[in-house]
Amino acid sequence: MYRSETKTALNKNILYFIRWTAISIVMGTVCGLIGTAFGYGVIYAQRLFKTHSFMLYLMPVAGVLIVLLHQMFHELGNRGTNLILESISSDERIPMATLPCIFISTILSQAVGASAGKEGAALQIGGCIGNYFGDVFHMYERDKKVMIMSGMSGCFGAIFGTPLAASMFGMEVISVGVAYYAALVPCVFSAFIGSFISSRLGLHGEAFTILHVPEFSLKPAALIVLLALLGAFVSVCFCILLHEVQKLYKAKLQNVYARILTASALFIGLSLVFGREYCGAGFNLVEAAMEGNVPYEAFLLKMLFTAVALGGGFKGGEIVPTLAVGATMGAAFGNFLGFEPSLCAACGMLALFAGVTNCPVATIFMGFELFGFEGMKYFALAV
Repeated sequence: MYRSETKTALNKNILYFIRWTAISIVMGTVCGLIGTAFGYGVIYAQRLFKTHSFMLYLMPVAGVLIVLLHQMFHELGNRGTNLILESISSDERIPMATLPCIFISTILSQAVGASAGKEGAALQIGGCIGNYFGDVFHMYERDKKVMIMSGMSGCFGAIFGTPLAASMFGMEVISVGVAYYAALVPCVFSAFIGSFISSRLGLHGEAFTILHVPEFSLKPAALIVLLALLGAFVSVCFCILLHEVQKLYKAKLQNVYARILTASALFIGLSLVFGREYCGAGFNLVEAAMEGNVPYEAFLLKMLFTAVALGGGFKGGEIVPTLAVGATMGAAFGNFLGFEPSLCAACGMLALFAGVTNCPVATIFMGFELFGFEGMKYFALAV
């Protein structure tokens, strides 16, 4: 009797594995193709901003187009990434109109230099794809939630080029302190397939070199712990700033057009005063931080630029700006104490990412994929 039940359970698990493997191949392929198209759109938009200085002054035009687009698709009240996360923890529905809205709006935001990333948009695109296939396959709610998670991992892996981090991020980001291991196979397969397809189509992820990693000992470890504590504090401040600026916009400016036009004016003014290096997603700041060549106030200014743009209605995500804030904060910390600014920039990035997203395992994997394994002890300590 016991052997029969065991065999039945085994057969059921094997069928479950085969079913989700097949579904994940479809999900990873679709996410890889759509993610690659989105990634190239963002690259072209960023290149447009870098080569034509007048694009910054078209920010009000782009802002109006974003609002019009959301009105056309009845998406003005869309809560972005929060909607995707809530759809997994509750029965919240994801309208398919979210995909074209965030796809086009993020590219428009990048074209005019708004301080926003692309990975937050990738999560929304992937979530929409997962929700759509869940409906197509007539899945139960529990399985549809897994589909949404695998879609998030697939698009994140395709666009960011870090499939290990993407696999865990899709499972960890849903709830603080809980990883949904039931979604492990779909998330891993979808992330690696999406990343493989995008890389084969010429879209490669970021990678950075740490100039020097000291031998692991008490003194450098203690300094990294101190940096991580500072990172935790800055991550809290960054989250509060993003939320409070958005609330302020909504409280003072009820009209969405007035809101995004005001954000455009403020952003252009900040760019004229402090320079254009704080525009865009922020990988330029990460590269400078890895070389230790950033001013002490750079992380504060990047936080301000990001809050002004995203709070006012420009679209994208907080992930790359978060990495930029963390890298510049870490480099400033290292320069101030005379301790390995390049290593501090890397650990600062990871500390901020972990603090903002509450995804420690995904953050450690991201550290390996972005910087290699040489500094793994410091990465784990910072996270």
